[in-house]
Amino acid sequence: MAQRPLGRRYPCKRMPEHALPTKAEVESYLRDRRNWGRWGADDQVGAVNLITPEKRARAAGLVRSGRAVSLSRPFPKEPAVNNPTPAQHFMKLLDRGSGGAAIDYYGISYHGQASTHLDSLCHVWNEEGMWNGRSPSEAIGFDGAKWGAITNWPTGIITRGVLLDVPKFRGKPFVTQEEPIHGWELAEIAKSQNVQLEAGDAVCVYGGREAWNRSNATWGSGTSRPGLHASCLPFIRDSDVSLLVWDMMDHMPNGYDIPWSVHGVIFAYGVGLVDNALLEPLAAACAQENRYEFMLMVLPLVVPGGTGSPLNPVALF
Repeated sequence: MAQRPLGRRYPCKRMPEHALPTKAEVESYLRDRRNWGRWGADDQVGAVNLITPEKRARAAGLVRSGRAVSLSRPFPKEPAVNNPTPAQHFMKLLDRGSGGAAIDYYGISYHGQASTHLDSLCHVWNEEGMWNGRSPSEAIGFDGAKWGAITNWPTGIITRGVLLDVPKFRGKPFVTQEEPIHGWELAEIAKSQNVQLEAGDAVCVYGGREAWNRSNATWGSGTSRPGLHASCLPFIRDSDVSLLVWDMMDHMPNGYDIPWSVHGVIFAYGVGLVDNALLEPLAAACAQENRYEFMLMVLPLVVPGGTGSPLNPVALF
């Protein structure tokens, strides 16, 4: 699908026109505003450092009704366009005479567009290196990562979550390829929902993926897809969030001939990503509860050397 030329002015609903950033500006977002060294040259925790015990305690204070909402898609065992390497699940029955047991095996290649998973700080990089400037050739091996692995978040990520509901703001069921999500739009959505992001928060950006799937063909790995434009990078950096939770991920192709656009928050800002989150039920719960903030628990598997983990994030109201 043809890309809108860089530098043109793009009118967004209910917002004034904004100029799209140039390639030089996008590269500057990822270089000149990065968090390298902010928590020390040897830091492997990244923006999760912003989640203090006090921050978690305040997040727990948001639990009032006790309503719990899962943000996880089903374990992706069925092959699909967006799931070329489906997860494995094998069963075995054990005979114990008058009783027995069932045991099973799980195997999953979770990065991609089918599994709800958390990306750790070693997952992606650009030509200037991984998080905190480490070299991927030295940090990544066949048996796992020696730097920025998922084990640096052993107690998980528990913090205040904030949902930004793009379909509700636009009055449309889902985000399209022609109208990606922009950073200035996220700021307007937060204002319209009367919610302000704080340091260490997890920002959840809902693009309407389930509604898209009901009306359109599922996009596949490496193809074009709707999502967040590179213009969202300053919003994420300015908000000082610890985690980005999203259902549609980066707008592709990004139009800038760079390997990573919004995924670059991992190596530039030290922000973890929850990819392929199931956010439609969360958006419905926020509307019913009449609030867009909640306690969010993101608890990965503690896999030595892992570049991330499949997970079942849970929001508590």
